Amino acid sequence: MLRAAGIGRGDEVVVPAFGRADVARAVVAVTGPRTAAIVAVHRFGRSAPLWQLRGHGERHGLLVLEERDAVGEPVDVAERRRAADHLDQRLRGVGTPEKDRDHTYTQYVVRVPGNGRPDRDAFARALRARGVACSVPVKTPLHRTAEHWRDVRLPETERAADDTLALPLVPVAERRGLHRLVSACNALGGLLQPA
Repeated sequence: MLRAAGIGRGDEVVVPAFGRADVARAVVAVTGPRTAAIVAVHRFGRSAPLWQLRGHGERHGLLVLEERDAVGEPVDVAERRRAADHLDQRLRGVGTPEKDRDHTYTQYVVRVPGNGRPDRDAFARALRARGVACSVPVKTPLHRTAEHWRDVRLPETERAADDTLALPLVPVAERRGLHRLVSACNALGGLLQPA
C-alpha cells in the first residue's frame, strides 16, 4: 500500500498505535525523518475521521491512506446494527461502543472497567466458562512492539489495550444466544477483583 502510493525509504508515516501489526510493520520499513503520509485505520467496523485527517493532510501536504479491518465473509450490516443496539440497551457494567450511524460492527468491542488487564482477562475467562466466546482485539499497542518505541508513553492507548474485549455479535434472530451473552455479562457486573 505505501510503496504503491509513492512512499519510500526516508519518508515518515503516522499510524495509530491501537492498530494492526501489519500496518505498523509496513510503516517501520519506510520510516524516516520526514513525515509524508498518514494511515487512517478503520477499526471494528467504525470509520476513522477521514474528513479531519484529509483536512490535516491537505494543510500539511501529507498523503492520507486508508486501512480497513479485514472481514472474512459478507455481512448483513443492518442485522449487526440491530444486534449491537440490543446489546447497547441491555448490557450493564461494561462500556459499550460509542454510537455512530456509520458503524458496521465487524466487532462489538466493550471496555471492562477496573485496574487493567487482570480485570479484563478475568472477565473474559468468566465469560468463556459460561459458554460465551470473546477475544482481546488488540493485545499489545504498536508502540510497545519495537525496541526504538519503548520510551513512548501513550496512556489512553495502553488503557484501551488493557480493558477492551470483543464480544460475539449474535444475530437478533438467535434470541437464546443473545440472551445468554447479556445474562453472562450482566451477572459479572463488569467489575472483578484483579487475578
